[in-house]
Amino acid sequence: MAQQSILTPRATDFPKWYQDVVAKAGLAENGPVRGTMVIRPWAYAVWEHVQAALDRRIKEAGAENAYFPLFIPEEYLRREADHVEGFSPELAVVTHGGGKELEEPVVVRPTSETIINSYFSKWVQSYRDLPLLINQWANVVRWELRPRLFLRTTEFLWQEGHTCHATQDDARDYSVRILREVYEDTMVNVLGIPVRVGRKTARERFAGAINSWTCEGVMGDGKALQMGTSHELGQNFAKVFETLYLDDSGNQQHVWQTSWGVSTRLIGALIMTHGDDKGLRLPPAVAPTQVVVLLVRDEGGAGEKAAAIAAELKRRGVRVHLDTRVDTSFGRRAVDWELKGVPVRIEVGPRDLAEGKVTVVRRDTGDKQPGPVEGAAARAADLLAEVQASLLAEATALRDSRTADVARADEAYEAAQTGFARLPWDALGDDGETELAQKGVSVRCLQAADGGLPHGEAEPGTVAYLARAY
Repeated sequence: MAQQSILTPRATDFPKWYQDVVAKAGLAENGPVRGTMVIRPWAYAVWEHVQAALDRRIKEAGAENAYFPLFIPEEYLRREADHVEGFSPELAVVTHGGGKELEEPVVVRPTSETIINSYFSKWVQSYRDLPLLINQWANVVRWELRPRLFLRTTEFLWQEGHTCHATQDDARDYSVRILREVYEDTMVNVLGIPVRVGRKTARERFAGAINSWTCEGVMGDGKALQMGTSHELGQNFAKVFETLYLDDSGNQQHVWQTSWGVSTRLIGALIMTHGDDKGLRLPPAVAPTQVVVLLVRDEGGAGEKAAAIAAELKRRGVRVHLDTRVDTSFGRRAVDWELKGVPVRIEVGPRDLAEGKVTVVRRDTGDKQPGPVEGAAARAADLLAEVQASLLAEATALRDSRTADVARADEAYEAAQTGFARLPWDALGDDGETELAQKGVSVRCLQAADGGLPHGEAEPGTVAYLARAY
C-alpha cells in the first residue's frame, strides 16, 4: 500500500492531514452531540502518560487533588461580572431535571473558580490555613461553535488548579512556579515541544484575572497553539465570595488567588508538532508502546526470538508490545505502527535471523539499522533517549525558523502568516493589537527584553510575539 494513499500530505492540506491522522491512527471520533468527542484507547493512553507527568509535578509544587461538582448554581457565575461575561457565550445551562423545571438554573462547569471559591470561603479562616493549594482533574463544557477534535471541543478533559495565598507576591510567585516547573518542564522535557513562555495582554487575559501567563507552541503549519495558562486572580473572587483570613496581627484580610490549567489539547499539540506524512511520531516519554517487536513470519525460530527480545525489553522497564499477527501482512502492520507513532520498531524475521540479525527502526528518522540479535533489546532501549532528544531538537529548529524579527505592525501581519512575528510592544501597542486581531493575528504573549517574564506591558523593552492561532 503506497504511503501517499493513507494520509493527505501535510504540505498539501494541513487541516485535512490532521483529520486523517486523528481518524486513521485511531485517536478519536466525533461524539453524537456536536462538538463532543470519543477518545479512543491509544490517545487516552497517551493522555494518561501526560497526566501522570503533570500530576507528579503538581504534587511536587505542593498542591493536593480534590474534586468539585459538575453542576454550578448559575447565581455563582453572576457574582463575578468579568468572569460571567467572558464565559456567557460558551455556557451550557440546565433548566430541567427529574422531569421538572428547576427553581434555579444550573451551569455545567466551564471552569471551577466560582464553586471552588464558595468552599474556600469556608475552609480558610486564619493565616495558618495558607497557602491552600488544590488541583482538580475533571471534564468541563464550553459550547464550541467551531469544534475540532482535541483542539476545540464542547467537552474536554483537563486539570485545573486553584490556590489561596496570604500576599500578592506569594500568589504571583506560585503562578509562575506552576508555569515554569509544571507546564514548561512537562511540555519541553516530556512532550518534546519547545514553548514561548510569557504574559498575556489585557485583551487576551483570562476573564476575571488580573494577569495571565501562557505557554505557546508553534505547530507544523506555523500557527500558534496556547498549550497552558496560569492566572493571577488577585482578590476579585475572594471579595465576591468573602474568602477572608485573620493575619498574624488579628486583622481580617482577603486572600490572593491563582488558577491554572492544561487540557487534552496537548494531544493535538503532539500531533501537529511532531507528526509527519506517515502519521504520529510520539516522544518515548508519552508513547503507550515505546518499542514494538514485529514478527515478520513465525518460521526458523523467529517467534521464540521475538518473544525473548520483548521479554528482555520489559525487564529493562520499556513499554513493549509483541506483534505476532502473522495472518496480517508485515507491510500493513508496519504502516499501522508508524501511524500510531511508536518510537522504535524491531523487525524479527527468519531471513535476517539466519544471518544472526534483526532490524531496529527509528520512527523519528526512519533509519533502519540491521544488527546482531544479541544486544538488540539494549540497542532499542538506548535509542529511546535519542528519539526523545531528536524530536525536541527538530521542533526547536522549526520554532526558531518560524520566528521573524520585525519592526512594524504591517510586517508583523506578513510574518504571522507563516509563524511567529516578534516586535517591540512599543511599536504595536493596544491600537495595533486591535487592528491585527481584526485580521486574525493575535498577540500570543509578551516577554521581557532578556526573554524573561515582564512585570507589565509598560516595562521598557517588552517584546510581543504575534501569530495566527488555533
